[in-house]
Amino acid sequence: MAPASPAAGPPLCRPRAVVGPQGPWHSVHDDLSATGVVLVYGRLAQWLPHIQDVARVRPVLGRDWHRYQTLTHPRAKERFLASRLLLRHAAAVAIETAPDLVDLAYQPGGRPFVRGCDQIDISLSHTEEVMVVGITSRGRVGVDVELAARRMAGTGSEAQGCTPYERQRLDAADGRDRNDTLVRLWTLKEAYSKALGQGLRFRFTEFGFALDGTWARLVGPDGRDAGADDWVFATFAVDGKYVVSAAVQDAGFGGGTDLSVQTALDAGLLDALLDTTG
Repeated sequence: MAPASPAAGPPLCRPRAVVGPQGPWHSVHDDLSATGVVLVYGRLAQWLPHIQDVARVRPVLGRDWHRYQTLTHPRAKERFLASRLLLRHAAAVAIETAPDLVDLAYQPGGRPFVRGCDQIDISLSHTEEVMVVGITSRGRVGVDVELAARRMAGTGSEAQGCTPYERQRLDAADGRDRNDTLVRLWTLKEAYSKALGQGLRFRFTEFGFALDGTWARLVGPDGRDAGADDWVFATFAVDGKYVVSAAVQDAGFGGGTDLSVQTALDAGLLDALLDTTG
């Protein structure tokens, strides 16, 4: 799958579909190796057969097992299991290790990261039926997924989540286009906030987006360019009924590097660090 590119920022491919632990993961690894960024998604129904035996799943969950036990709603428990398995399998492919060796942890705001693996950044989002994971070796990544038909127009979303510039653009659109645009703007803002580690603490009325096809550009409340040239923002349609947005920063680390945990530390440097003869 050839990467598409905006005017600036890292290349970004459409989300890859993975139907369970069997993948196909080689394409995910190839995308990440070639561009330093990969998006993957899975449908809950396709992952359910792999989470029915909770005893077998438990070792892969690691620290998430305790959080899983606190959930009471059956559907929420299924979604939690499936989404964490997808995230662990995707991260394992990125750093070339086994899923049960991926040590997931969370920042105070809930942002996941792989403990001991600063060479990648990860993000997770899910709706009722679809789960999305973003991984990058370039800098920061945030993803968000939403049902495309979610009703947002006329619900107060404009006042809560749009800048004056965005509201002006929305007022020029008809009913269907207005709702589609709102869903897209909302997912873009969620993705960017996640990438920054801010979540909903970053007021959505304080930053906006100018939309251009698949791509978007970060702008201020008045529509002026916000100067985020090291970021790329994109929105993709998934399965004809979901909207997936991604925010990816290129911090200058480059793409196509070896991310394997087996080679994360140079052997010569390791020997020097462990040398006790001097």
